[in-house]
Amino acid sequence: MTDFARTKALFDLPDGMIYLDGNSLGPLPKAAAARVSRCVTQEWGEKLITGWNKAGWMVQPTALGDRVGRLIGAEPGHVVLGDTLSIKVYQALAAAIDLVPDRKVILTDSGNFPSDIYMAEGLIKSLGHGHELRVVAPEDVADHINDDIAVLMLTQVDYRTGRLHDMAALTKAAHAAGAVTVWDLAHAAGALAVDVQGCAADFAVGCTYKYLNAGPGAPAFIYIAPRHVDQCQPALSGWLGHEAPFAFDLDYRPGSGIERMRVGTPPVLQMAALDAALDIWDEVDMAALRRASIALTERFIAGVEAACPMLTLASPRDPQRRGSQVSFRFENGYAAMQACIARNVIGDFRAPDIMRFGFTPLFIDAEDVDAAIRVIADVMQNQLWDDPAYQTKSAVT
Repeated sequence: MTDFARTKALFDLPDGMIYLDGNSLGPLPKAAAARVSRCVTQEWGEKLITGWNKAGWMVQPTALGDRVGRLIGAEPGHVVLGDTLSIKVYQALAAAIDLVPDRKVILTDSGNFPSDIYMAEGLIKSLGHGHELRVVAPEDVADHINDDIAVLMLTQVDYRTGRLHDMAALTKAAHAAGAVTVWDLAHAAGALAVDVQGCAADFAVGCTYKYLNAGPGAPAFIYIAPRHVDQCQPALSGWLGHEAPFAFDLDYRPGSGIERMRVGTPPVLQMAALDAALDIWDEVDMAALRRASIALTERFIAGVEAACPMLTLASPRDPQRRGSQVSFRFENGYAAMQACIARNVIGDFRAPDIMRFGFTPLFIDAEDVDAAIRVIADVMQNQLWDDPAYQTKSAVT
């Protein structure tokens, strides 16, 4: 049984702050600053370039990949870290397309993260092979899986509403139709129990700066099922994905297994932060995390709806159909969120009218939820959001 009181004590959160935005950027693990400092001074500072061997920098992407892999139900040796999530989406989608060469349709939904859609559009344009990106409503995805589809590309948890796709059912339907799947786990990894192996997912990608708490700019990850990995020809044939990078051959030969999905130089300092964050995750039972998450979100919804009838629930009411976030619609949602933030309840806003709150049991408990409800009720009931100071949008919302 995971001790969430203990995990809460492992994060460095400002006094008095209720942080409900870990689904956008996770807070700082207390051990991360010392771990990064050690990497800077004792590894980079003292070892210099020998740190690639002596400090294990070169093997970090797969070593840490296995630790992330446990959280998503992946087989050992089939997750690698590096680059950004957009790069990993591009790699996974390009490899998936190659597995179904006789079909041209990529199916996704309008709740997918826009960057994933942009990467798909860019890939289609650069290939010039007549592929089509078909975008349907999230609730209609299953009805559009047919024998035209090459790839089903979905984000498991909708970034705006928290709507949760059934990975097992949709993957099974895609396979029955002869398609392969690419799952974006950006809002799922660390939020709920994911089982890419049990669901027979083909590809999965995700980031480590949200629920996994590795800090801004932390690397993304990619998973490829064992049955596919040796067939995949990397669309981005980077130096570190080469079979023998230090042979300096002029011809590219993909590395073995998931190593071929490495592209650029590993972000060593960010991986040091991730290493510290994963020390916390190593002691977390994902089933217990999910139970705690559901209890917190149910408590939050009940309290906010009782106090704030002007807010409309945008997330699924059934907790089994949502991730670890709760979203409410409000016409003046941006200003209302700024008013909450000014009172130390931190959430965020997603256009056009979504007030979004994330729940991470590692550092959020029932007492925090009740205190947040009181602040939100004050803001809404007394129209504290109707202040010019809260109307001007910042670059990041």
